[in-house]
Amino acid sequence: MRGKYLQSILTTGRFILPVAVFITVIYWVTLCFLAPDSPGKGTANTFWNLQDAGFIPWWVNKPAGLFIYFVIGYLLVQINNTFGLIRARASIQTSIFLLLVAACPPVHFLGPEDIAVLLFVIALYLLFCAYQRPRSSGYLFHAFLFVGSGSLIFPQITLLAPVLLVGAFNFQALNLRSLSAALIGWLLPYWFLFGYAFYCDNMELFRQPFIELAAFSPIDFSVITTGELAVWGYSFVLFVAGSIHCLIQSHRDKIRTRVFLQFFILLNVCIYLFIALQPIHCVKLLPLSLVGVSILISHLFVLTCNMLSNIFFICSVMGLIFLFFFNVWMLL
Repeated sequence: MRGKYLQSILTTGRFILPVAVFITVIYWVTLCFLAPDSPGKGTANTFWNLQDAGFIPWWVNKPAGLFIYFVIGYLLVQINNTFGLIRARASIQTSIFLLLVAACPPVHFLGPEDIAVLLFVIALYLLFCAYQRPRSSGYLFHAFLFVGSGSLIFPQITLLAPVLLVGAFNFQALNLRSLSAALIGWLLPYWFLFGYAFYCDNMELFRQPFIELAAFSPIDFSVITTGELAVWGYSFVLFVAGSIHCLIQSHRDKIRTRVFLQFFILLNVCIYLFIALQPIHCVKLLPLSLVGVSILISHLFVLTCNMLSNIFFICSVMGLIFLFFFNVWMLL
């Protein structure tokens, strides 16, 4: 009976990832020529002024952004294969991530947030490695070293660092020694930044990340475009469906898998709350939210196969196709 459902054929097939990569590249290239000057994420970061200065042309910027997302997709495969989040060596989570990213044209432009998201995903991998480790200090040190490095170019990523500490506590990897290692790891990039700023006699360079972190923009949802709102709404529906499935069917997973999936639920909830308070960072945090969404919804699609889930899968595919054409129409 499983073979009769389109859901099983597509989610467990070995060609789903190559097809998703092909569609992503074609859509990416198409938008490069249809709307090369489409608005990107925008940034006023001190360490990222090349794009605003016009030194990076769009035909270099957009492929560089695509490359970053391919690396993140590869890390999602490694996270699943290493920690068994979906109980199968599936690549559907990477396929969904790439397609969702491709469906939102503003994220096609490379920005500091993309590099920060990449570093944050690496930090997640290291955090998961610390699960129930008697000596977890090294993993937490390196995890927060990547988070601290990412916060230099996107300071708001620091606000998600406490979520990692909560995750480390739930993973039974947090103690006084590992907590100290995490704090040292986060502070280390700032220590080097302080030395560089002091050497250059430009302490404003050191203070700038903290100024950007403390800046609270007015809550104005008008900054979110219709296309961005459509992608957020679609991904939020997938998140709710995947989260409900993970919570209801958690007894079928191993304890470690259950804790990891619940961590992704917590992380995405915090991202949604942050976006509700600071809509100006909507597009910047979208790729990071799609990491958790792709894993949670992949867990549903791969491990559930009945008529209801098959209907939801078909509706999800149709919704994704609508997003592709809708965002192209919005840019023309």
